Amino acid sequence: MSQPTSSPQPTAKVGQLILAPMEGVMDHLMRDLLTALGGYDLCVTEFIRIVDRGLPERVFYRYAPELYHGGVTSNGTPVRIQLLGQEPAAMAENAVTAIELGSAGIDLNFGCPAKAVNKSRGGASLLKQPELIYQVIHAVRQAVPQPHVVSAKMRLGWDDTSLLDETIDAINQAGASSLVVHARTKVQGYKPPAHWHELKAIRQRAAMPVIANGDIVDADSAQRCIAASGCQHLMLGRGALALPNLAQVVRGSEKAMTWSQVQALLVRYSHYEVEGDKGLYYPNRIKQWLSYLRQRYQQGDELFKSIRRLKRSDEIVAILCR
Repeated sequence: MSQPTSSPQPTAKVGQLILAPMEGVMDHLMRDLLTALGGYDLCVTEFIRIVDRGLPERVFYRYAPELYHGGVTSNGTPVRIQLLGQEPAAMAENAVTAIELGSAGIDLNFGCPAKAVNKSRGGASLLKQPELIYQVIHAVRQAVPQPHVVSAKMRLGWDDTSLLDETIDAINQAGASSLVVHARTKVQGYKPPAHWHELKAIRQRAAMPVIANGDIVDADSAQRCIAASGCQHLMLGRGALALPNLAQVVRGSEKAMTWSQVQALLVRYSHYEVEGDKGLYYPNRIKQWLSYLRQRYQQGDELFKSIRRLKRSDEIVAILCR
């Protein structure tokens, strides 16, 4: 475990930076906190599970309270709603609702590796059925008026890349606006390394911009990802939780945050959680975030150990404020 060091200036141009959707972690509070640090062009919500019918508006507002304020975070970063499902008509109906409520486009999830999601024929399980991916994207694209974006997020495949070309062709024909690729298969999960080199062929085959995702944790890994993949646009997820100002570091605008700066951010987040409607869940949320921060900061590991058995928010906040 190493302390953060000064990040080198980037040598390749960095394009758009997107804050990734992470179920149970990247909710509106975390989106607000991280985008306020700057550097992001867009953020995507946790997925909304679609089964076979249209959902009431309150569901969209629950996942994206930013819709009450023009579909942007407090610093003006656009928020795009992500949908997950396998019924084309239902996905299209809910996509229209999201757009009408003010979502900055629609993102379609074909990459979630969670067992519960895949068992119900959602997320990465669709990578075994390129034709169904085509049907879902095509239905949504036909229903959502231009110039609204319909983007997709996927992995390299289910257990191998044998269907990758067919899948990219299906996405092309369906008319997706852009494509995020997590550079691993579903079976590979999050096991290192991310196979960024696979994205170069995808980029050459795809008829839309391709955004690289996976294992981008600092300026150096961002530059290596750009070189290996040929993608200038990046999506940041777990790395952004371990280093909160990762977007600015990747852009070469800032050095990595010091622990004292991170600690102040933790306190600010605590005020969000304790005073907001998720106060009851705060102990689990702060421990979850610290599980990422401890990967980069020794002090984060020590703090995690000091609060991991605590269950009351006030006790945890008292330790954070010391």
